[in-house]
Amino acid sequence: MAMALNRGMRSGLRLLAAGAEAASAPASRGFHSTGVRRMGAHTHDEPYYIHAKHMYNLHRMKHQGLKVTLSVLAVVGTGIAVPVYAVIFQQK
Repeated sequence: MAMALNRGMRSGLRLLAAGAEAASAPASRGFHSTGVRRMGAHTHDEPYYIHAKHMYNLHRMKHQGLKVTLSVLAVVGTGIAVPVYAVIFQQK
């Protein structure tokens, strides 16, 4: 475990060093071009990505029972139909 932790720390430091070098180098992308957008961890950077406060209010969904039932049936039906079709197609 210590070896994995050591390797992870080394790769993290290497990434930080590479990011610092890239950030310090001035970049000109061309005529009338915008600058490079630098995103944060997992691309959740405030100026560029703002997550809705209540995006997934599943308990307030209208006709939740019907929608969930139809979704489950569609997924199960697809999971059954695709292999059956593949077997029939292969045997032709």
